[in-house]
Amino acid sequence: MSLARSKDIDIKAEAFASLYDRVCKRKGSEAMVRDLLSQPASRKQILDTPDDRFLAEFTKKVFQSGFVWRVVRQKWPNFEEVFFGFDINKILLMPDEMLEQKATNPAIIRNFNKVKTIRENAWMIDDIRRSHGSFANFVTQWPQDDLIGLWDYLRKKGARLGGNTGPYALRTLGVDTFLLSRDVEAYFVEHGLISGSARSKRSLNTIQNTFFDWQKESGLSLQELSQIVSFSCGDNYVGMVQ
Repeated sequence: MSLARSKDIDIKAEAFASLYDRVCKRKGSEAMVRDLLSQPASRKQILDTPDDRFLAEFTKKVFQSGFVWRVVRQKWPNFEEVFFGFDINKILLMPDEMLEQKATNPAIIRNFNKVKTIRENAWMIDDIRRSHGSFANFVTQWPQDDLIGLWDYLRKKGARLGGNTGPYALRTLGVDTFLLSRDVEAYFVEHGLISGSARSKRSLNTIQNTFFDWQKESGLSLQELSQIVSFSCGDNYVGMVQ
């Protein structure tokens, strides 16, 4: 489907066309925008993701939250080794004493409160795999029209997976989701679509419904649309030659 502006497009679609035109102008061309956009994983790719990779990514994002991402990436092979490759069954067998001991290991980031989330999120995944067979089955079976409901489930049932932590983990794992990045939040505020907290139920519903409308109009994934919105405002660095 062409995203160029058309007289035959209705009012809502025209709003997205305007957004897309602005992004193309900011980045220099439509080709540049297309090159910058990344795609979510296929349903099959997500279904092939083992439970340990979900736990690993949740853990990585928990440790990256409020910390230097580069340091977490550098130490990540050590995390994999210390925590048995995030094998769910092995993690569940860890007693409190072992968790405390591992939290003092200088090979990882020594934060006991965050280390505890590894076992807590393993419990969540174990509960889900008992009812759905795997966490991947659970994610792919979640209603597509209630993405923020999935975010809320992770916030309530998981450990430290609220805010952007859970959604960023899902995105990294290939699940098609928009993100409430600083630029995306700024877009919705500046255009008068939301007021107050972007995390309020009303704001989240407005943002989700807007993305769903754009998805119907454009045929693009939520991941692509989220990136387009972020490219439309804020500092124009991504993809630009310095």
